[in-house]
Amino acid sequence: MSSPAAEPPIPYRQYICHACGWIYDEAKGDPDSGLAPGTRYEDIPDDWACPLCQVTKADFSPYTPPVRPAAGAAPRTAAAGPRVAGKAAPGVVIVGGGRAGWAMAEALRALDAALPITLVSGCAADVYDKPLLSVALARRLAMDSLVRETGAEAAERLGVRLMARTQATRICPRTLTLSTTRGTLPFSELVLAHGAQVALPPALPAELCWRINHLDAYRRLRESLGLPDTGVWPAGMSPHVAIVGAGLIGSELANDLALAGCRVSLIDPQPEPLARWQAQGAGQTALRAWQGLPIRFIGSVGVAAVEEAGEHKRLRLSSGEVLQVDQVIAATGLATPHRLADSAGLTWRQGIAVDPVTLATSHPRIHALGDCITIEGQASRYIEPIGRQAATIAAKLVARRQGAGPDACPVPYAHRPAAVRVKTSSCPMTLG
Repeated sequence: MSSPAAEPPIPYRQYICHACGWIYDEAKGDPDSGLAPGTRYEDIPDDWACPLCQVTKADFSPYTPPVRPAAGAAPRTAAAGPRVAGKAAPGVVIVGGGRAGWAMAEALRALDAALPITLVSGCAADVYDKPLLSVALARRLAMDSLVRETGAEAAERLGVRLMARTQATRICPRTLTLSTTRGTLPFSELVLAHGAQVALPPALPAELCWRINHLDAYRRLRESLGLPDTGVWPAGMSPHVAIVGAGLIGSELANDLALAGCRVSLIDPQPEPLARWQAQGAGQTALRAWQGLPIRFIGSVGVAAVEEAGEHKRLRLSSGEVLQVDQVIAATGLATPHRLADSAGLTWRQGIAVDPVTLATSHPRIHALGDCITIEGQASRYIEPIGRQAATIAAKLVARRQGAGPDACPVPYAHRPAAVRVKTSSCPMTLG
């Protein structure tokens, strides 16, 4: 009598964190948190936390990784869509190749396989988890491992025309065209997802400071510091880095660089780091956790000047102290570039003002999402809302393409305050 056939093994699954985009892979587990490779999601304790942003297991959902075309397969292309006067009707143009831009492309393609989509990006538009830039050294992540999918691969998978390393320069709202450094694009709908930039005070010259707001800049910083891909400097060779600004990003970078052995001077006009959350004791918590790390916090001072000093940089502080360092990082807050909004005459309120329900700008054919927008005058520069914003815009644009009225909004956006996760691995915090 033959024995019954063995049940085929259940394939390993993946789950994505809604707050930061980190992916739990059952095959790999999370050894740093005590989850061995092969640990099934349902077997994870309920008090386990995302290693990147510290949200709970309840904030994860199943994730299907991108399907890359087989070697030699023909690239996927979107259908031409409707035609106007014998020509293909213009489709949706997205400006921005970061998290928001690709979320927008994903949401549109999920609803309409034939919609022509063009994505214009000033960088290579590689797909990566931006929060990893604050913890990559502590987790010993090599640069190559940060990219989940190249921009070219994502464009091929989604049937998107990608114009990488292309600057959008002007919007003409009358003719519905976008001028770029590679020519003029007509659009039926335009989505602005170009993010925000680090706002530099006058004392910090752009050519002498690093602004770590995207993968390319982070890669160049690591190269400039001579950091091996092991993520640790050899003994006696650790550089000295000054970080100006001890808010969320500055504190996270200081923590990560210090864990890799870098000497850090963290400078801020406030008397303690994370001053926005002083009432919750965030600054004192961080300072206690950093006592064993090579971080020197210099509070209640500003930077008067930054100068070249041979192969180094010299910082003159408002207190009169002078620091000589290898590199300077500006973590001095974000500001939305306003050139495109100005060219289209869009309403501006410290960012591109959008309707709180539809995310439409003051022009009915232009929408915006992510770091570049403000809702009722308030920016919300966090990862979690982006997916919901993309879903709202995509549903509206596809419904309009299918004949719905201009005011139709099948998936209204609900703005809600986001909890802030401080990814200082020495003392991770969740703040209100």
